[in-house]
Amino acid sequence: MMMTSSSNPIPVVTGVIVEEDIHFTLEDLSRACGADHAQLILLVEEGVLEPGGSGPQDWLFSGASLRRARAALRMSRDLQLGVEGTALVLDLLDQIEDLRAQLRRLGAQKNL
Repeated sequence: MMMTSSSNPIPVVTGVIVEEDIHFTLEDLSRACGADHAQLILLVEEGVLEPGGSGPQDWLFSGASLRRARAALRMSRDLQLGVEGTALVLDLLDQIEDLRAQLRRLGAQKNL
């Protein structure tokens, strides 16, 4: 018979899956990221986030924007970067991912 100790609780991880075709208003994104509107507006002004719409009152953000905003906010906090530094790091990470994708495609083409 196996006994478990109540002093060693099992950690529970919860999360929400967000599809790419879901859209968020500025208010929705703010709540989902735990950020205020001003932080998100700065990310938009710096080009980190690219919403649809003509201004903050009608911006719509994609599901991918949620992941990117959270990454930007976490990076800004953890690495103590300003919005410009955060934008630069995310741009470099995007370029690295693009280069990796190109290498994967070239590797697949060589194997044909």
